[in-house]
Amino acid sequence: MKPSRSFLRRNAQLGRVVLVPFAALLCGPSPASATPFLGSAENFAVLGAATVTNTGATTIKGDLGVYPGTSITGLGSITITGTVHTADAAAQRAQSDAATAFATLAALPSTANLSGQNLGTVGVLSPGVYRFSSSAQLTGTLTLNFGADPDQPFVFQIGSALTTASGSTVNVENGNSNSAVYWDVGSSATLGTSTTFAGNILADQSITLNTTAGIVCGRAIALNAAVTMD
Repeated sequence: MKPSRSFLRRNAQLGRVVLVPFAALLCGPSPASATPFLGSAENFAVLGAATVTNTGATTIKGDLGVYPGTSITGLGSITITGTVHTADAAAQRAQSDAATAFATLAALPSTANLSGQNLGTVGVLSPGVYRFSSSAQLTGTLTLNFGADPDQPFVFQIGSALTTASGSTVNVENGNSNSAVYWDVGSSATLGTSTTFAGNILADQSITLNTTAGIVCGRAIALNAAVTMD
């Protein structure tokens, strides 16, 4: 079964990290009455646990934070529209809210099991909850088409690691300001060079964005380890 519409409407504005040009969908605010699904983590585009490390020019639209770690390196080469939170109460609260969201996403009943398949070969997907019992790989292009259900989310439950090959793309079609994509990663996520990614990554361990990789609309949230950006 799909998540209920009320589940999606708990989502608020999605931030963007390592910005590249992209359509406005997935970035707009939800209805004013909505309760943010990610809680205070909605404000963060990048949130690490142990450290956040940056090398080279990076653009972040949203807040940047780390907790319980205290180290953000390479801050001088980041262009940021939000606030930097280093081991403060805001980052602590955001980590707690993100952990709750991570557990909620992991507990959703799946609509399809894609275990053992490369996301670049599964064809066009419709909103739903997609499960990988262990790791997930994207080589090439994955198309997510909201179609007639722009208010329903995409949720990817990945048992261990998420990895994208160089030049891979997540292509989103027919979404609106209430549309959302979540990647619930059981260990670590690595975006290969020049990957164009979309959606909120919540990883139990680390997140690495290699050179010129970008999350055009979403977040990078590492619950227990580092976020590393080239």
